[in-house]
Amino acid sequence: MLNMSRRQFLKVSGATLAGSSLAMLGFAPDAALAEVRQFKLARATETRNTCPYCSVACGILMYSYGDGAKNAKKSVFHIEGDPDHPVNRGTLCPKGASLIDFIHSPNRLMYPEYRKPGSDKWERISWDDALDRIAKLMKADRDANFVEKTDDGMTVNRWLTTGMLAASASSNEVGYITHKVIRSTGMLGFDNQARV
Repeated sequence: MLNMSRRQFLKVSGATLAGSSLAMLGFAPDAALAEVRQFKLARATETRNTCPYCSVACGILMYSYGDGAKNAKKSVFHIEGDPDHPVNRGTLCPKGASLIDFIHSPNRLMYPEYRKPGSDKWERISWDDALDRIAKLMKADRDANFVEKTDDGMTVNRWLTTGMLAASASSNEVGYITHKVIRSTGMLGFDNQARV
């Protein structure tokens, strides 16, 4: 038989009486049901992309809802590192892990804007207008400042008044092609955004 003092017996009896009284008053927990929660990515569309922050070019997986119907707009709700990507193998730095905030930021620029000389406000323009303006200004500057030969007759084909700042989130192939295109115009000033 269990050796129990009178004090211990009263404590156990009192606790049992209090617990059963609370259960009778309705404070008992409901029956626990083992329900399987649906995986949040089950109906999502998975899209592979590259992180836009630095020149490491980590692979990311973006998950969005929206079936592509005419009136449906896709919305990204989860971003994680791509475990199959050879650069980051599924890991992300703090900036890459917070890309969802970058995507849904109200301050994110979604279209080109132009500020006329002397104006104090930016105006929204179309992509075609922006690219045409950039091409015209580049051509005018190259025509005015292109150096084909040096004073001693050596062919150099240089355009020294314009430089290029490349995107940092490009793969090696895209960086190589960008470098070749820019150098073919004669530009020598070429840098990558991550080093600035």
